Amino acid sequence: MRKCRLLRMALFPLMFAATMALSGCWDIKDINHRSLPIVMGVKQTGQKYKVLLLIPEVSRSEMNIKIISESGITINAILDEINKSLESKLDLLHLKVIIFERPVAEMGLAQSIESFMRSRDIPNKTFAAISDGTLEPLFDKLGASSQGGGTQLYNFFEKNAGWSPEVVQTRIWEVYRSIDSYTRDVAIPSIKPGRTTTIESTGAAVIKNGRMVGSIDSEESLLYNLFKGIGTQGKIEVMDRATVKIVADRLTLSSTLREDQATINAQLNLKVTVLETVGDPSNVEIKQEIDEQLSSRFDTMLRAAQAKEADILGMGQFFRNKLSREELQHWRSKYYPSMKIKFKVHVIIQDEGQLKIR
Repeated sequence: MRKCRLLRMALFPLMFAATMALSGCWDIKDINHRSLPIVMGVKQTGQKYKVLLLIPEVSRSEMNIKIISESGITINAILDEINKSLESKLDLLHLKVIIFERPVAEMGLAQSIESFMRSRDIPNKTFAAISDGTLEPLFDKLGASSQGGGTQLYNFFEKNAGWSPEVVQTRIWEVYRSIDSYTRDVAIPSIKPGRTTTIESTGAAVIKNGRMVGSIDSEESLLYNLFKGIGTQGKIEVMDRATVKIVADRLTLSSTLREDQATINAQLNLKVTVLETVGDPSNVEIKQEIDEQLSSRFDTMLRAAQAKEADILGMGQFFRNKLSREELQHWRSKYYPSMKIKFKVHVIIQDEGQLKIR
């Protein structure tokens, strides 16, 4: 009798542990019973939102793309309605890209982004993008190009796939961080359906406190990526007298604040390879032309951003230890518009190929 009691006492903790382990898996569904959207589109018509989902359907013999759309008062209500209508469980944990139509971005993304972050149904590393035109033609183009299983747009932004240095990469957590930040804004890539390709980049939208206030072109997007710390290797610069390819870059920054005058010293070190020349330019002339072209482009982008009081380069971050919290609240309006940047470009021609340059 005593042995039976001891055996029951020993088995009880094991049964309890097994019960707890099983209780955590009661709502798990097999992958073939889940719908896994790759791309989400968000647009606004009147007082209602419209959500489009691009869902790949894979079988042993073929791969198809299904596009589902629904309208409603809020995005969460729309997703719930779509989930009720689907024959399988809607699972957003594999979502790769969210595309906002431009009018939605101009009205403000704060409510949508905060909703995504609070719900935790969507990964915070999901890419954000802005559609220059209406969403339907873009989704039709993505749906027609089903060879990649609907991942063409994700590959367009993925650094290990089809990404190029002129394409901005912005994830929804970065947009969320910038909404209430005093010293940092973001740029979100803008896209449209390509004429001969699935997607075409049109630059990036300038987002200040969650709302679109301007845009930059593809060449200015390259400089934005440079200040963000994303390499520009592989970018080809075409100039009047030469064409070069960037093979390495390094940007060093320092800041000073004197009598409320903010100043940034920036030096860009580039290593380039000369691909082609027009006429017979010297090394000095090629370096000077690169310096002038990049400096002019940077100056144009900075002045436009300062006019909008949108610190997309995050220059205010360099003054967080020089200004009090109360002063940082006025960074965009008081310090940033008059901020000076001394931008210098140092070029090393690493390889001249078969070209003879003086």
